[in-house]
Amino acid sequence: MMTVAVYCSAKDAIPDEYLALGKELGTWLGEHAYRLVYGGATGGLMSRVSNAAKEAGGYVIGVIPERIIHSGRKAGNCDEFYEVGNLCDRKHLMREIADCFVCLPGSFGTLDEMFDVISSGTIGEHKKPTLVLDYKGFYTGLRAEIAHMKELRFLPQQEQYSPIFVETMAELFASLQEIQTAHERKIQLASQQP
Repeated sequence: MMTVAVYCSAKDAIPDEYLALGKELGTWLGEHAYRLVYGGATGGLMSRVSNAAKEAGGYVIGVIPERIIHSGRKAGNCDEFYEVGNLCDRKHLMREIADCFVCLPGSFGTLDEMFDVISSGTIGEHKKPTLVLDYKGFYTGLRAEIAHMKELRFLPQQEQYSPIFVETMAELFASLQEIQTAHERKIQLASQQP
C-alpha cells in the first residue's frame, strides 16, 4: 500500500472550488486504497482531504506540531497520530513516512513543505516523486520563477530531481497510478533479491 503525503491550505475562507479539490483527492485516495499522511490539523483543504479519505475507507495518518495542538486544531479522524515538537519535525517525519508527495494549492506552509521535499530530493536524500497541482494556473508564478532561475543558470536545464506539475485532477490521479505501479515493481524486485 502506497502512502501519499498531501500538503495544502488549512484556510476555510478560500473559494469553494479549491476546497472541493481536497474532497475529490481524499475520496480518490480512500477508494483506491492509498494511505494518506497529512499535517493532522483541522481546517481548509486539510480537513477536506482527510475527512473524505476516511469516509471512503482510507487509512489516515496525522503529524501535528505541539503549537497547533495547543491552538485546539488537532484532527480527530486519524488512524495513526504523531505529535511532534515543531514544523521542522513534522516535515521530516512526513517525508520519511510518505512514498510520494502531492502539493495542492496553499500558502507559505504549503510552499515550505514543497520546497523541503524538492530540495532534499535535489541533494539525494530521497527519490520520491513530488506532484504539484497547478489548478487554474495557481502555481503559474512559481513555474515562471523556475524558468527564470534556469535561464540565469541558478538551476540546471536538466535537473536530477524536479517537481512534476499537473493541471487537472485527472492528470494527478493518472500520475499517482503510474507512481504506484513503479512503487509495486520496486517492492517486487527487492523481495526477489537474496
